[in-house]
Amino acid sequence: MRTTTGRGLQPNVLGTFDTIVMAVAGSAPAYSLAATTAVLFGAVGLAGPAALLYCAIPMLGIVLAYARLGRIDVNAGAGYSWVGRTLHPFLGFLSGWALVISATIFMVAGSLPAGSMTLSLIDPELADHTPLAAAVGACWFLMMLLVVLGGARLTVRAQLLMSGVEIVILLVFVLAALAHRGHATAFDWSWLGFGHFDGPAGFASGALIAAFYYWGWDVTSNLSEETRDSRRTAGFAALVGVGVVFLLFEAFTISVNVLLTSGQIETAGANVLAVLGQEIWPGIGGKLLIAAVLLSTVATLETTLIQVTRSLFAMGRDRTMPAALGTVHRRWNTPWVAIAAVGVAALLMFGAAAAAGSVGRILSDAVSAIGLQIAFYYGLAGIAAVVAYKSVLLTSVRNFLLGGAWPLLGSAFMLWAFVESLGELTTTALVIGLGGLLVGVVPLVVYWRKGSAYYRPARLDAVRALAAAEPFASTTPRARRADESLATDF
Repeated sequence: MRTTTGRGLQPNVLGTFDTIVMAVAGSAPAYSLAATTAVLFGAVGLAGPAALLYCAIPMLGIVLAYARLGRIDVNAGAGYSWVGRTLHPFLGFLSGWALVISATIFMVAGSLPAGSMTLSLIDPELADHTPLAAAVGACWFLMMLLVVLGGARLTVRAQLLMSGVEIVILLVFVLAALAHRGHATAFDWSWLGFGHFDGPAGFASGALIAAFYYWGWDVTSNLSEETRDSRRTAGFAALVGVGVVFLLFEAFTISVNVLLTSGQIETAGANVLAVLGQEIWPGIGGKLLIAAVLLSTVATLETTLIQVTRSLFAMGRDRTMPAALGTVHRRWNTPWVAIAAVGVAALLMFGAAAAAGSVGRILSDAVSAIGLQIAFYYGLAGIAAVVAYKSVLLTSVRNFLLGGAWPLLGSAFMLWAFVESLGELTTTALVIGLGGLLVGVVPLVVYWRKGSAYYRPARLDAVRALAAAEPFASTTPRARRADESLATDF
């Protein structure tokens, strides 16, 4: 007999290692480096390593916020539920909506490079053919859509294969870069300082782009209803995942600074890892890193689909969006209506992208627009964690630092970057980023007027929530063994 919760998703499918893999795949190290390095270099020059470092510190505060909120409210909607129950339901809905919009935009921003890289492996001259890249990218997207439809167990097995090969390739090239003798620029510790930023606005634009690098680790929270011991596992996996990708991001960004000239970086654009690969290992290095980026792109398409469909599932379940989105497939225990809706919306966007211009221009505007929305919903989650735990923050130094000061720092940083970067972005990026958020006001008002119970929430308080969860924490050994048998923990 199939085990399901009252909410419809299948519990205890993912174990700790599985969830760590999903966190790393969500941040997509190879894809993020390929798609964003040239954009980051264009914004802050040689200060790319510093932008990644100084964004990682507050980002860890947001990771801590998610971990603490996940302990007291296991919900596939994650920030959508937490912000709504601590700050205000309107802000909660817009938080979830920001994730939905940014993830849907990413369907195109991620699939286009996948199509372009696939074509480049066949014939490099085809890589810049935007309509053809959109068509091939759409095929990759549909393939991942079917994998996500097949359930969390199938999804994580695919991730283990794709992300495992990707990480091995990246580690080989990190070691090769250290041993490489041909330097375009000598390493300088100032790359990790503030000297290369063009004032606060330049730092903010770099931080916004860096936030896009890290984005995706929070897929562990959207999978919480399907994860064994998720009150602990989701937050722990996110922390490990961010640590792994941080080291990879820093290593490759420094390697790009050292081994490539500014002209090479700007000309390469989204193909920068292939150029770096050729510099390190002429002949085959470029193709190997293209393969790693392709695997990473396809892997992160999968995790992003999970995030957006689980968020829409939670909204449909709460009747803040059409109730059909909360429908779960009887065989696969996946929100199939939400998956189909995202598929249709993304395919329409593929058609628009095919006629929009170069892959590089689409990527640049999409990264900035998504960065705005990431900063918005991460910033709200940090505040939500402080509010939910406010009654215990002063009970110990640990609670104050890890539960209050650090999440609040992360929140303040994200919201500051959001506001400060508005004057630096292109009109297109602003229209996509802010316009996408404003569109969410329409379903918010419609379903608020319909009387959705989401807009009359039970307040989320850590002391009450932990006390209520305590009786369920001590299950019998036999029950624990039954749960563990459902988890794919390698």
